[in-house]
Amino acid sequence: MQPYTYLLINFFTIIICFIASFDRRVLFHQHFGAYLKAAFVAAVPFIAWDVWFTKMGVWWFDTNYTTGIVLLGLPLEEMLFFFCIPFACVFTYYCLDKFFNLDWTNVFSKYLTWITVLVGVGVAIIFHDKIYPFVTGLVVAGTVIYLYYIAKVDWIGKASFVFIILLPGFFMVNGVLTGTGIDSPIVNYNPDHFFNLRMLTIPIEDAVYGYAQFLIVVYLFKRFKRPSYE
Repeated sequence: MQPYTYLLINFFTIIICFIASFDRRVLFHQHFGAYLKAAFVAAVPFIAWDVWFTKMGVWWFDTNYTTGIVLLGLPLEEMLFFFCIPFACVFTYYCLDKFFNLDWTNVFSKYLTWITVLVGVGVAIIFHDKIYPFVTGLVVAGTVIYLYYIAKVDWIGKASFVFIILLPGFFMVNGVLTGTGIDSPIVNYNPDHFFNLRMLTIPIEDAVYGYAQFLIVVYLFKRFKRPSYE
């Protein structure tokens, strides 16, 4: 089982959402094409970021937990991560948006944008010598600036609320990847390049990284979705 650990993490993250996608009340399978386009477009820069940081030694992977298939210097399972994890996140957003009125959360969009920009840029300036918080801070700030001021989306509050709901799942998945419940971490981090501030075993930058990725995939999904999606 050990060489398949990372692969199984991806599988169990996606399988319940995948099956539920065919439920008559959900019909998310009708939007698989839109999701795949969104995930692929979003994955390109994030995989490039991953490849860059892996080559720099910002993080690395314990291959004892992977199948040994490597693409662009990354385990295959890491590549699949950029499609499986966002699938579960977008599916959750889709369902909550479909069955619950969460529009009230959007009154906070402007404030969330300002706070995210201030914190992201502030962290990048203060920790300019540590590349993970520096890049992550700029990426999340740039993401919300683009979405709110250029794309002029009105759902940042809603997406942020859903992301909070997703955090328990984030802790489970990233917890295992960073060493919770297993002998050693699957993903290891160079302490010279990040805060060294962790939520259990998870670097706090991972949560910010995940938030930016989530916002980008939701945005692209909405762009590519069928007109019937409300």
